[in-house]
Amino acid sequence: MYDYLIVGAGLYGATFARLAKDAGKTCLVIDKRNNVAGNIYTEKQEGINVHIYGAHIFHTNNKEVWDFLNRFATFNRFTNSPVANYKGELYSLPFNMYTFNKMWGVVTPEEAMAKINEQKKEVSGEPQNLEEQAISLVGRDIYEKLVKGYTEKQWGRDCKDLPAFIIKRLPVRLTFDNNYFNALYQGIPIGGYTRMIENMLDGIEVRLGTDYLENREELSKLARTVVYTGPIDAYFNYSLGTLQYRSVRFENITFDYPNFQGNAAVNYTDRETPWTRIIEHKWFEFGKDENGNDLPKTIISREYSSEWKKGDEPYYPVNDDKNSRLYGRYKELADAEPGVIFGGRLGEYKYYDMDKTVEVALEKFRSL
Repeated sequence: MYDYLIVGAGLYGATFARLAKDAGKTCLVIDKRNNVAGNIYTEKQEGINVHIYGAHIFHTNNKEVWDFLNRFATFNRFTNSPVANYKGELYSLPFNMYTFNKMWGVVTPEEAMAKINEQKKEVSGEPQNLEEQAISLVGRDIYEKLVKGYTEKQWGRDCKDLPAFIIKRLPVRLTFDNNYFNALYQGIPIGGYTRMIENMLDGIEVRLGTDYLENREELSKLARTVVYTGPIDAYFNYSLGTLQYRSVRFENITFDYPNFQGNAAVNYTDRETPWTRIIEHKWFEFGKDENGNDLPKTIISREYSSEWKKGDEPYYPVNDDKNSRLYGRYKELADAEPGVIFGGRLGEYKYYDMDKTVEVALEKFRSL
């Protein structure tokens, strides 16, 4: 009998399995997909590590998490500096002095702040929806060109119909700093995330193409404790109702030339363009293979945001009041489930960045 049956070979499952193995515990990791790495899965195509389930850029201020992952991968020095395309006008993200100069022709931080403050006055009192919240933070011009269309595509709803809390803050930098993340450590694992997860699972038994929920009774008997990282509502057969997610559809295109957009990520912030952004995967590794050779082709992914339905890949929990209440009821069931640990983005119905996923897996294992 194994000490742990870990359901899901993604980042949470692999972290937990590694910690357990290092502590002398026995583990069996299963995944219904035919590959490890969950949604951070990368696949080599044309010499390019393609992020199959969307862009994943690792960033953290947590040195313990950074040191832990550096046991299994060497990270490059990629810095996330996305570009916004609004009807052919290009702006720097996050909002910084390059953005404000392009938007208004201002040159000094004082001029930029004056412009923002003048436009923020449009909203008085407590913002009642996302539109009012965004305008109260960055003003009407930035909202209209760089927030509104992108957000409405992402959530499938008008900004006036979205709750204010979705945009608690919008970064406004009065510097010429294009680094999207305020993180001490940042990069992409050289050779891709799949290799990193494979290294984490080295020496641990893994069974792929194995659906836990379809074979729950026989699989659960194999271990003292189950670590479940799938959707919490699916575990309970949706008995209380279905939690909502946003999903993403990808359209991948390979070009026989080396450069499509000159940047890893370009966000399309107008409402009319149907995709939210285009990722050009080779730029996560500076357009070169592991030997430093230029890659002759390029691969892009257009991303389309959509409502989730059963059978789709769940990406972003819809953490509004209704879903949060429903999750609370499922969590009560989960807390009463003997011998099962619920973890990760789907098991906890919470959007986690990658570093937070590792952090909560570390904390959970230590607490046992």
